[in-house]
Amino acid sequence: MRMPRSLLPALALTLLSACTMGPDFHSPKAWWNPTSWNYGGKEPTAASRPVTAPVDPAWWTVFQDPLLAKLEDRLAIANLDVRVASIRLAEARIAVGVTAAAGLPAINANASYAREQASARGAMSLAGSPSAAATANGLANPQNGAEAKNSSLFSPYDLYQYGFDATWELDLWGRVRRSVESARATVSATADTRRDVLLTAMAELARDYIALRGTQRVEQITSDNLHTARQSLKLTRERAAGGLTTDLDVANAAAQVASTAAQLPELQAREAQLVNAISLLLGAPPAALSGELAAAAPVPPVPSEVPVGLPADLLRRRPDIRRAEAQLHAATADIGVAVADFFPRITLSGSVAVQGLQFANLADWGHAATYAVGPSISLPIFEGGRLKRVLELRKEQQKEAVVLYQRTVLGALHEVDNALTQYDAEQHRREQLREAAAQDRKALDLARAQYQQGVIDFLQVLDVERNLLAVEQQLADSTTAVSTDLVQIYKALGGGWETSFPAATTARAPAPAPIKS
Repeated sequence: MRMPRSLLPALALTLLSACTMGPDFHSPKAWWNPTSWNYGGKEPTAASRPVTAPVDPAWWTVFQDPLLAKLEDRLAIANLDVRVASIRLAEARIAVGVTAAAGLPAINANASYAREQASARGAMSLAGSPSAAATANGLANPQNGAEAKNSSLFSPYDLYQYGFDATWELDLWGRVRRSVESARATVSATADTRRDVLLTAMAELARDYIALRGTQRVEQITSDNLHTARQSLKLTRERAAGGLTTDLDVANAAAQVASTAAQLPELQAREAQLVNAISLLLGAPPAALSGELAAAAPVPPVPSEVPVGLPADLLRRRPDIRRAEAQLHAATADIGVAVADFFPRITLSGSVAVQGLQFANLADWGHAATYAVGPSISLPIFEGGRLKRVLELRKEQQKEAVVLYQRTVLGALHEVDNALTQYDAEQHRREQLREAAAQDRKALDLARAQYQQGVIDFLQVLDVERNLLAVEQQLADSTTAVSTDLVQIYKALGGGWETSFPAATTARAPAPAPIKS
């Protein structure tokens, strides 16, 4: 069978329409992808150790704190920053439709009325007889001679018209398709920005919650030490009344009470601020969560094993890496748009209308109809080097996107390694502080006994009390820091968004598979 010649132009046009300019995007290969974590150059030796098990998306459940889990579950819906990111994602998706509309025909309806008059010194003055327009309006009178002819020729007349027109630019070189590809990549980048916002908010909520429990613990320690200082003040006053010590010891003991009590207002203010910080993250007014968080509770403990997965998982899980890859995709597609601008633009246009010098003529389709149809071509010849510079700009922007992607991946690896190192180091510090606190408690008991026996003066007792208070507060802060460091590990690993914004529902739109021309 031979193909009819009349189909050859249509076939050629179809093949041309499949041509797409510019480079095709391919996911970048990791130039450096370690198979295991570095741990700061040495294996972790603390009680809670990282393991290469898969990371649980709901990583906050490792703390075994029901209230923290409840707050985290509310975050994705309540957080205002996440809502803003969701709106921006919707805007990006709508922008894809706006961009894609450039590849479809545009059809418009129009209607008009005009009162017109030709110029007596214009082209119409070359006519030697009354115009059809003047005749149709009943203005010409052949009996009046040449003067009547000329005056009627340039008399005003009415023109009524309505109809439709359509234009369609053929996307022969893939300019629109590359633009849509870039817009879809931007949607993917925006979706990962929303995931990053959620991840940051989740980590911040966990940090604030742990800091709140740590502050409450320090407040409790300070209150206990204040009670101890008051007992010492009472004992000193009793001894002074019996002539066993001087008023100097009483003054020192009273100063210790006042100094310890002075720490409580700051801790209480810090507690209120943390409650407000958590309320803000959940889109609630100040002190809205005081009822849930006012009761003191222990700092959420860390587990004996911390699942951290493998370094390769970062490329699929960290939102900032995913966003950098999508931005590289968009920059690559923009090169294709710039290349396509060098080629001709072919536009098909057509119009159909009804036109008449009297309104009643608009009903006479047979005689009043007018139409026009045909292609037009536009070829850039000289634009002062603009197209060339735009192409060079797009290529440099793609190079920048490549470097930004590499920097993001490298920064993520450093962030995880630093977090793992800090987590191990802080645990060792906590163990030393725990031992120091135990020894200071023994020292305080011995100092009190020796003071009552008159072996030492009261200043030595005060020194031990101050040391114990300082060490116990440091121990509480270190316990808080250990749990906070674990939050930092999971933030660096990039997990937590999978249950709220899974990749299946906001995945990257697959790039088209163009035919290279």
